[in-house]
Amino acid sequence: MNQVRFAFQPLYSLHTGAVVAVEALARPSAGGVGELLGAALRRGRLVEVDVSLAARAVRDEAPQATLLPLHLNVTALTAAAPEEALHPLFDALAETSKRPHEIVLEVGPPFHGIPPTVLLAGLGRLDELGFRIAFDGLGAGDLPLNLLAEAPADMVKIDRTALRRLPDDPATVALVEALVHFAARTNTRLVATGIETEAQLDIIRKLGIRIAQGHLFAPARHEVISTSTSAWVAGPLHGPAAPPVPTGAGVKDFLRPATTLPADATCEQVRNVLIDQDAPTGVVGVDHRGRPQWSIDRNRFLLAVTGPFGHALHANRPAGRFGDAPHVIRDTASALELLDVIVDADWERRGDDIVVVDRTGKCRGVVLVNEIVRGVAEAKIEEAAALNPLTRLPGSDTVARDVDRRIAARQPLVVGWLDVDSFKNINDTVGFAAGDDLIRALGRKLSDLSAGLGGLTVSHVGGDDFLLACDVDRITTIADRLLDVAWSAEHLAVTLSLATLVCTGSSVRSYREISRLLAPLKKHAKDVTGSSWVNSWPGTDRIEVLRGMRPQDVPHQRPAS
Repeated sequence: MNQVRFAFQPLYSLHTGAVVAVEALARPSAGGVGELLGAALRRGRLVEVDVSLAARAVRDEAPQATLLPLHLNVTALTAAAPEEALHPLFDALAETSKRPHEIVLEVGPPFHGIPPTVLLAGLGRLDELGFRIAFDGLGAGDLPLNLLAEAPADMVKIDRTALRRLPDDPATVALVEALVHFAARTNTRLVATGIETEAQLDIIRKLGIRIAQGHLFAPARHEVISTSTSAWVAGPLHGPAAPPVPTGAGVKDFLRPATTLPADATCEQVRNVLIDQDAPTGVVGVDHRGRPQWSIDRNRFLLAVTGPFGHALHANRPAGRFGDAPHVIRDTASALELLDVIVDADWERRGDDIVVVDRTGKCRGVVLVNEIVRGVAEAKIEEAAALNPLTRLPGSDTVARDVDRRIAARQPLVVGWLDVDSFKNINDTVGFAAGDDLIRALGRKLSDLSAGLGGLTVSHVGGDDFLLACDVDRITTIADRLLDVAWSAEHLAVTLSLATLVCTGSSVRSYREISRLLAPLKKHAKDVTGSSWVNSWPGTDRIEVLRGMRPQDVPHQRPAS
């Protein structure tokens, strides 16, 4: 054990660009850590060695004083072990003045051979003790999927072997898309590990992963990498900028580690933290369970306790006397709910950090007000730039994202393609202005339907083409309200064509596949007389004409005699 060293690798937020945690990686002098743990398992000492490594990592990281969450790797057997097996880890935490809520236990394989009830009980016990739980090695180990749904974990790390085929392998892209959807539905943070190329970074950003780790950003080093901005901005993240956060994003997308002290800390202890070279914007006082009791803003505090007599008067007094009731928000809240907290705050405290808590009230981190305001503002600008100037509807990316999300969740859906028949003739006959008025009217109709009906997403692709995605039980209502209207451009009567594809189960794999199947279906709709609606299903040649008449069904008038 004395010949084991630890390297520390940072985890980066792809939204804020900050280092949000560091992971301790054991480096034996000979062989790998897997061999070390394997030998311990054969001797029946796996838990003992596992906990000893975790305790050593805590002591090795302590001199760096990063104030960041520390990730420790433990096996599932250790997670299921009785509480007394963790005493060496608790001793190390006590020696270094760390608390369990500052530690993330990354639980990894082997999982087999451990009764699920025993493992779940152990994970629940760790959660109650204050540790944060993550699952490591998803895609490479034997992690049972039921644990993702049942365990009190708030982070899942995708193994590098599951990501190495990005961005060229469609199956891997689909897998990551499904995991991103799972993470969004369960408020779990998803981490991409082993990111080594700009192409991998670009694709995980586009897929919606919020946290990344790998040699592209910084290799694992035996000293902890500084968390100051200057330490990492010069790295590979100077490549493509991270996209602005959509307004539907949540608190966890902006989460930063909190600087915490015990609730009974003195003013001198707070001052020492605040004047550090990597000084935080504030300090949160927490009780023994990690629940926030007060919040101190850096500038207000330093103004209050500095001066000729300020230090002498206040140094040994409780810091809480200068604290305010913390602005608190749940980690499941949305970005817009964060803005509500800011707006509702007293004017002089609108710049205070917002403390993020979990379902038990434990502090999970803070959100900086300037970042949430900037992020939402940038998202609004990006959304506005993507809107069609004629209809103010979003482009095809909006429907594409919704379709892929529904496919990943195995939700039945209908995708439709709507356009105006002979639109060029309308422009040539009554002019471009009349054509624009017609497109605006269609856009308003689709916007009203989207606002009034649940489960409908609409996009203006361009020209006279519109896309929609909706629940299966909505499409008849939508078609009726679109096609029962007597559309016209000035005095010229206008008809519409609607082609829809009903997708259920695993009948399609992506939005791209659906768009390919809709193209010939739209041509078929164009061959139908009048305002038309044709429908089909993936994997079949069957086409239903639900509105309009095929040319062979139109009655022919006899010539006058």
